[in-house]
Amino acid sequence: MNKITPRVSIAFKKLFGVEENKNLLTSLINSIVSKEDKVADITLINPYNPKNFKDENLSLIDAEATSETGVRYFIETKIVNEGDYSKRALHYWSKNFTEKAYMGQKDFSFDKAIGIHILNFSTIPQRPNYHNIFYPLVKEILFVQDVELHVIELNKFTNNPKENITEILKKIKDSLDIWITFFIRNSLLDGDNLPEELNFFTLKKALGVLETMNFTNEEKDIYENQLNWLLNQASVLSFQYSKGYEIGKDKGYRIGRKKGYKIGKAKVRAEVKIAIAKEMHRKNESVEKIMKRTHLTKEQIEDCLKTSEDV
Repeated sequence: MNKITPRVSIAFKKLFGVEENKNLLTSLINSIVSKEDKVADITLINPYNPKNFKDENLSLIDAEATSETGVRYFIETKIVNEGDYSKRALHYWSKNFTEKAYMGQKDFSFDKAIGIHILNFSTIPQRPNYHNIFYPLVKEILFVQDVELHVIELNKFTNNPKENITEILKKIKDSLDIWITFFIRNSLLDGDNLPEELNFFTLKKALGVLETMNFTNEEKDIYENQLNWLLNQASVLSFQYSKGYEIGKDKGYRIGRKKGYKIGKAKVRAEVKIAIAKEMHRKNESVEKIMKRTHLTKEQIEDCLKTSEDV
């Protein structure tokens, strides 16, 4: 068997969803969430169980976490392979969350709910960045501030499967970039001889766990079936993307579509930032903190708050 890839569900859960590797899950989560939500303590709700793994959702890891600031929250981390993800993302995230809330847990009092979905494909073509955060909005109002969904599109970090590790290293700016490199290029990495940009304990441990990971015959069959499906799905999505691009280009891409898309994207982005600013102001957060969270200038924040007061 070739090197095991963490992009396959069963390997993902055997790596991150066991007690002895909770520090790996914590490191992955902390590379994604905000500073205020950094994990200090975490408890696995559905750890990998080798005795009944066939009945598990192998792509999903549920956990209860306590942040460094004492906030208690529910978090799910999921590796996603389904090509029609955009149609079902919020459905199975909210479904999973509400199921946990009403499974007889009378003490269910999480201050926050966070979803992390790591995608083996691209689903948000209008957004160039690979890490996007979604919040429930009602027009310009941030309906619920303490619910958020992080979507990580691995293919956006590099869309060239032949891009070597030297080129990948040039893109690394933070800890999330390091984990993305692990997901997409682990086969090129040697835990005993890591470049300086990747020389971190948790990455070394993750590579070591994958290197020594053993599968039973049943687990091996599931892994290989999932891997083959993943490779086939990648080929299909690549073909559909290329086909759709050509059709769109032939049928009027030149007629203002690009301009309209840019205007629409900028408007939506501005509305989200304004909604977050208003909600943080309502909670008496400082202007400096609002600026850091939204990347709005002090003048922009004062203008949107003044407009809100005038209404």
